[in-house]
Amino acid sequence: MTPMNFMHLAAAVVFAMPVVVSCAAAQSRESSMTKFDNVVPCLWFQGDAEIAARRYVELIPNSRILSIARYGEGAHLPAGTEMLVQFEIAGTQFWLLNGGPQFKLSEAASIVVRCENQAEIDRLWSALGEGGREMACGWLADRWGVSWQIVPAKLDEWMAGPPERSARMMSALLTMVKLDIDTLQRAYDGR
Repeated sequence: MTPMNFMHLAAAVVFAMPVVVSCAAAQSRESSMTKFDNVVPCLWFQGDAEIAARRYVELIPNSRILSIARYGEGAHLPAGTEMLVQFEIAGTQFWLLNGGPQFKLSEAASIVVRCENQAEIDRLWSALGEGGREMACGWLADRWGVSWQIVPAKLDEWMAGPPERSARMMSALLTMVKLDIDTLQRAYDGR
């Protein structure tokens, strides 16, 4: 498979549903260069895929770079430029493809990070939001345009709870930009 055909194949893998990773509760798992996940989200970058991947693995526990493939001579980007960065965030594998300006990332796909406490929400919100933009309801876009949802680990439980409790929690959530665990818990509890 030529590099250009591989690039087109990789571009077709871009996902449409949020990917969920958990910071504090990340389970360590055996992984190596010979064992890859069968389904891997691929994000199309215009450049800086390696810089972004290194930033993500620095911020989120249980994360690491797996491999970096580089463009060769005659490619549409300079030889030596990273083409595909394979990495794990909290044990979940991702690909970042430096494909050029043809496609843009959007809020239609996001990476959800479940945080055990407010300090973790605050830390990731600040670090991932640096140079990006804040959005409503715990969403932000980082400086590369990747959308993140930084949420309490209990959000799934609250959303699946009794309808009147979930509705109170959602009403509070919809007024927030960065999520506040205590305020959401009080709303869920009816306090």
